[in-house]
Amino acid sequence: MSFIVDEKIEEYAARHSTPSDPLLAELAEETYATMSSPQMLTGPIEGRFLELLVHGSGAKRILEIGTFTGYAALSMAAALPEDGHIDTLDIEPKHAEVAQRYFDRSPHGSKITLHLGPAIETIGELEGEFDLVFIDADKESYDAYYEAVLPRLSARGLIAIDNTLWSGRVLDPQDESTKKIAALNDKIAADDRVVAVQLTIRDGVTLVRRR
Repeated sequence: MSFIVDEKIEEYAARHSTPSDPLLAELAEETYATMSSPQMLTGPIEGRFLELLVHGSGAKRILEIGTFTGYAALSMAAALPEDGHIDTLDIEPKHAEVAQRYFDRSPHGSKITLHLGPAIETIGELEGEFDLVFIDADKESYDAYYEAVLPRLSARGLIAIDNTLWSGRVLDPQDESTKKIAALNDKIAADDRVVAVQLTIRDGVTLVRRR
């Protein structure tokens, strides 16, 4: 993943954001040392953004599609009240093993349930509405995830979709993943069911609410 924002500005922003908690810093270190695609890690700036989004919105029920090693889930859980909960979904056992190990060590880990299996199936098995949905999984399925969760948002619920600028490749889509992301971006921009804003945080984050 290449930087959308100038790398020096990105580093400056990181220095002027509250540092990661030690457990998250350790998780990031292990992820970069052991995972084949460590750039998938949410990272400290976006992690703090998600934490503050949970805090500011008052979200209590969160759905995360794409756990990876658990950085985003732990970031969001830190802002949840004691009666709040996150359902996080992943299909890769290796990711789930690392994530669960860190959830078990965190004082906020009891607020997180990790579901292993196809995300669309798991979404269908979960009941009720969500105050916040964070989509950060396989890009080819982004549209399916969007359509599955949009009707499940609570009255003030938000969807946050990660990687929607895809290292800038959405400007000239060539490969299938980029084409899928660009198509969803166009769809959301024209979707009269929602209000959306695309942010240049890390690799692009689109926030969506229902009208």
